[in-house]
Amino acid sequence: MTKKEMFANIASLLADNAEVVEFCQRQIDLLDNRKSSKRGLTATQKANIAVKENLVAILAEANEALTVTEILQDERVAGYTNQKISALLRQLVDAQIVDKIIEGKKAKFAIKAVD
Repeated sequence: MTKKEMFANIASLLADNAEVVEFCQRQIDLLDNRKSSKRGLTATQKANIAVKENLVAILAEANEALTVTEILQDERVAGYTNQKISALLRQLVDAQIVDKIIEGKKAKFAIKAVD
């Protein structure tokens, strides 16, 4: 059950209490306003899309799986930190675009193999 549905149920159960009904309606209005105020992607999210595209291109051009350190040697992502690239690679792994391969203590990344 969503918050909106919960507030609607509370308001209907306690319809004889004007304060509760008013409170519930205000909460429902706030939830509606929050949904309509979302404007899409932030500037950082838009910039991250471009970096992810570069990461996919780097991995696609490589003949082997690469570590984050090896990826950072490419000029397309040279200005970014290890943590930033690792986080974006994790997002690509979660999206099943990239495979994470553990070799000993090192994590390597490669374009997901087509089955």
